Amino acid sequence: MTAVQVHVRKGALSEAALAQLPLAPLADGAVRLAVESFSVTANNITYAVVGDGFKYWDFFPAPEGLGIVPMWGHARVIESCHPDIAVGERVYGYLPMASHLDVRPGKVTPGGFLDTTDYRQPMSPVYNSYTRLAADPEHDPAREAERMIFGPLFRTGFLIEYFLRGADWFGAEQLIVTSASSKTAMGLASVARQSSPQVRRIGLTSKGNVGFVEASGLYDEVVAYDDLERLPVVRSVSVDFAGNADLLARIHRHFEDALAHSALVGVTHIEARSTFGGGEALPGPKPALFFAPDHAVAFFKAHGPEEGGKLVAAAWREFLKAADGTIAIERHAGLDAAREVFLAMLAGKVDPAKGIVIEP
Repeated sequence: MTAVQVHVRKGALSEAALAQLPLAPLADGAVRLAVESFSVTANNITYAVVGDGFKYWDFFPAPEGLGIVPMWGHARVIESCHPDIAVGERVYGYLPMASHLDVRPGKVTPGGFLDTTDYRQPMSPVYNSYTRLAADPEHDPAREAERMIFGPLFRTGFLIEYFLRGADWFGAEQLIVTSASSKTAMGLASVARQSSPQVRRIGLTSKGNVGFVEASGLYDEVVAYDDLERLPVVRSVSVDFAGNADLLARIHRHFEDALAHSALVGVTHIEARSTFGGGEALPGPKPALFFAPDHAVAFFKAHGPEEGGKLVAAAWREFLKAADGTIAIERHAGLDAAREVFLAMLAGKVDPAKGIVIEP
């Protein structure tokens, strides 16, 4: 049996090719997963762009100079050398852009397990956790595509709102969100609408995406990037998903000391990404990187896995209602399609109104 992987050149992300590798005999205690489906979103572009700095390339080893981009999706157990994991069981979690993955389950519970493979241990346990769908409060067989497309990004948005609410929004009256059409931004806006309705939600986006973002109904106001300077200067927090240094500077210069907090989250505009606070000093607060896995660990430590899971699942169900109909799901078969979609996403050629699902 052979596995197929998509290898991306780290130093030139637009170079990607399929590779076939023989599958080694399964080790004692290990489980072999066949990847059933995953989504390709701007989140995966972020993983590739900052892959070395945040160890995203380290989850799934590849030949020197190459990397395998992580994806979120579903897989089925096709071989098991672990007494508590049965062949045929399905899981959800962090998967390679590939056909197969071997994991070594540890801390196994009815709800999930951790992959304890040696090379994955330096990374956050958030990425090493797999949920067993038979006992997963977030799982809905009819909404698997939405979970892959929105789920990981929604959870980041959930954690951002939880952090800001815990800080009493730094006293802000309004939330400024860049790349408002991105799925993480939509997740943040949804949770803020649910849990912090007193904070006005302002979505910044390109002129071409204004209609799409307005149609989501998640923002109080949607503003094109060119019109940023017409926003009222009141106490605000900014959450930057775009990673565009010029845009971030414009936000800081417009709001100056009225900007109470500036968070950096994603990198969707890779052609003009910021240096996460580097370069010339900006007016207002120093931009602070929001690293979701660290916040996730703190959240589940505070609430426990069961209660924390219920809180996320409740907010997720509300988000699904809000997001219903905002995207058209497209399914593509094969890993060559995954490679093509990744390259199109990298080049900014994928309509945000489309949700892409790959079935290897």
